[in-house]
Amino acid sequence: MTVVFFPEGAFGPTNNCVGIGKVLLERGERVVFVVEESFAGTLEAQGFEEATMRLKPPPEVEEAPGQFWKDFVRDTAPEFRKPTIDQLETFILPVWQELVDGARYVDERLAEIFDELEPDVIVQDNVVGFPAVLASGRPWVRIVSCNPLELKDPALPPVFSGYASGDQTGWEAFRARYRDLHEPLQREFSAFCEERGAPALAELEFVHESPYLDLYLYPAELDYERSEPLAPVWRRLESCVRSAEEAWEPPRGDGALIYVSLGSLGSADVELMNRLVAALAETPHRYVVSEGPQHELIELAPNMTGAEFLPQPAILPNADLVITHGGNNTVTESIHFGVPMIVLPLFWDQYDNAQRLTERGLGVRLPTYEFEDEELHAAIDGLLAGKAPGVQGASSRLQANPGTVRAAGLIQELAHA
Repeated sequence: MTVVFFPEGAFGPTNNCVGIGKVLLERGERVVFVVEESFAGTLEAQGFEEATMRLKPPPEVEEAPGQFWKDFVRDTAPEFRKPTIDQLETFILPVWQELVDGARYVDERLAEIFDELEPDVIVQDNVVGFPAVLASGRPWVRIVSCNPLELKDPALPPVFSGYASGDQTGWEAFRARYRDLHEPLQREFSAFCEERGAPALAELEFVHESPYLDLYLYPAELDYERSEPLAPVWRRLESCVRSAEEAWEPPRGDGALIYVSLGSLGSADVELMNRLVAALAETPHRYVVSEGPQHELIELAPNMTGAEFLPQPAILPNADLVITHGGNNTVTESIHFGVPMIVLPLFWDQYDNAQRLTERGLGVRLPTYEFEDEELHAAIDGLLAGKAPGVQGASSRLQANPGTVRAAGLIQELAHA
């Protein structure tokens, strides 16, 4: 059986797919990753085949994996200081525009890849649709590795808002602003999908629901109570953690071990990273810091170790606490290993994850650019003292039923149906 994974060009979705792909490899299946040229070789090094593509014309100089989005976040970081309703115009809409442009640019190349590989199943983990997936006529799976507010429900807060579940203040204003800004682009993209042999998109959606199988990553302890149930083709994986590929030893010393990761994109905000490092330097704990693409500009304190890239699945089982941007991958992996979180959200669904962790008592949301040092220190002390008791129970349940294994089984069932 040939399974083709097509994740978004970021480490979170790619790593989720790697975890599932590894299980399929162990079961003797052929696994191919469709990746941007900047990622070429990274999946091959993990035992997978690769098929490369581009989402825009090639640059004049060699680029690092996911370099476009790192540059994009660096240049738009000032927008993250705005309320989420203001980010709709200055950040969310430009991101959707870039994603739609990429889908247009790559569609012919994707059709070529699918014709060459003749996959039994295509597994897509993207927030935007790619008509070539549907036009291929092959069974396909949609993975949602974002906060499930992406699967909209009138009784739940609007996605990207970070608004509280129990207070509907501002919900309709946010939804109306989102519609006014995004409806023209969405209709244009839906027409393109039809031109390329795919169905029209549902109202205000940028990605199709698969009629075969849809998966989303979110633990039951965090998930939302919906007023409109999802279709029967939907399955909740809860977590999808890849195995650690390398050994890792915690730094020596006293104090709790705290892992700091604002993601490969969030860590590109050097000013924020250095501000955070300075605040944490005043505490008695040990820190492991994921420094990201601007690592040479980040000065760590004596109680810290770090690197541009770190083996997150190897670190989390040793961590007492995580300080994170609230990306869905880090959130689900942290709960999988029973680690509470302090969340400093920056963009996209990170606000929703930060709010939900706070509501469910598994973490603390802080204002990313306005937090006081004392506020951060108090959150650290509280969580280390056991103020997120539910996280250990969630961890035991998730580790007993790995999402990677469940997903691999569902994909194999679909291929052989």
